[in-house]
Amino acid sequence: MPFRASRTGGALLLCALLAFPATMANAASASRTTTSAKKTTASAKQGRGKVASGKRATRKRSRRAPLPKDGVYARNAILVDPSSGEVLFEKNSARSVPIASLTKLMTALVFVEQKPDFDRMAEVQATDLAGGGHTQLRKGEHVRLGDLLHMSLMCSDNVATRILARSTSLGPADFIARMDQKAVELGLTSTTFVESTGLDERNVSSASDVARLLHAAAHEPVIQAICTTRSHAFTTATKPHQFGNTNRLLYGDRYEVLGGKTGFIMEAGYCFATWVRSQGRDLIAVVLGAPTAATRFADASRLIQKSHSVAPTGL
Repeated sequence: MPFRASRTGGALLLCALLAFPATMANAASASRTTTSAKKTTASAKQGRGKVASGKRATRKRSRRAPLPKDGVYARNAILVDPSSGEVLFEKNSARSVPIASLTKLMTALVFVEQKPDFDRMAEVQATDLAGGGHTQLRKGEHVRLGDLLHMSLMCSDNVATRILARSTSLGPADFIARMDQKAVELGLTSTTFVESTGLDERNVSSASDVARLLHAAAHEPVIQAICTTRSHAFTTATKPHQFGNTNRLLYGDRYEVLGGKTGFIMEAGYCFATWVRSQGRDLIAVVLGAPTAATRFADASRLIQKSHSVAPTGL
């Protein structure tokens, strides 16, 4: 009996050895099949990726609108000779629309007329930060009013702007009331403000009014100096700060820039107001509701350049 069990065990071992090569071959074959399938899947994905990429590129190209006949993508625009008041170009320039951070020009005017001490320190509070968007400022930080004014006008910092407005002897409601009163004094008939930063779409004006507003703001030496500064840096007790001006026209030698401000919220689109001296002539260009950040600067530049070769009756 033991002998037969031994023979049976030997037979089973022999069968297993004979089957082993076939099992290995099947496994190798399955591995090759799996690898091939993976390569085929990867190739298909890559092909689909190329097709998708091509479609995206096509869609991007198709969305790029041709240049309008008037040369201005923005919904509202004006070009004015501030010396004579002559309007060289206009497009819906009397229509009242949201103006985003161009509001800060009026905030700066009202702030400066309060004769502030620019070296006085102001503390950043939680209420200043709430809903203020991107800022370098932190709660509890103490900052000079002069540096806050730079932040407001150069990089359009909403938190800095709120601090400026509450740092005056005027209360919040009185500060906004003074902004509206100042608009009346400047003859801005299509302009209304409800807060100091431009975050609220109910801050409205027209391209024509904004040109007047920039003209008045740029006549304040401190505002003009800040609006024409490319970069600014300062250090508080807790951290260093450095930022640049959002007005791209400052970073070239094409124009002598005498003032300017950018703005954007979804309801307003991309906005830009600038005062330049080009070929010995002063010009104020305002574009409101441009479709992209770059377009607002291109619109303004085209208007400025065309003004040298086309009669004042139109561009």
